[in-house]
Amino acid sequence: MTTQRRAADDTMSEAETACEELAAALKRTGIVLPSLAVDPVTYGYEQSRVLVELGRCNLETTRKLIAVLQRAAR
Repeated sequence: MTTQRRAADDTMSEAETACEELAAALKRTGIVLPSLAVDPVTYGYEQSRVLVELGRCNLETTRKLIAVLQRAAR
């Protein structure tokens, strides 16, 4: 395995962990983003270009997310 490939794998692992952490933090506030994941296109790059797909959510979830972010910004 090349050094670049190892670095890309490490970055992907970090991104997957970050997605899990974000999902857990959101869940504690009652928010679930069903499509939260590392963007699958990311896996096709030799060099890391990690994108996190926050995904789609319904209006109720959007409103909950807005409320949580507004409270956190105070």
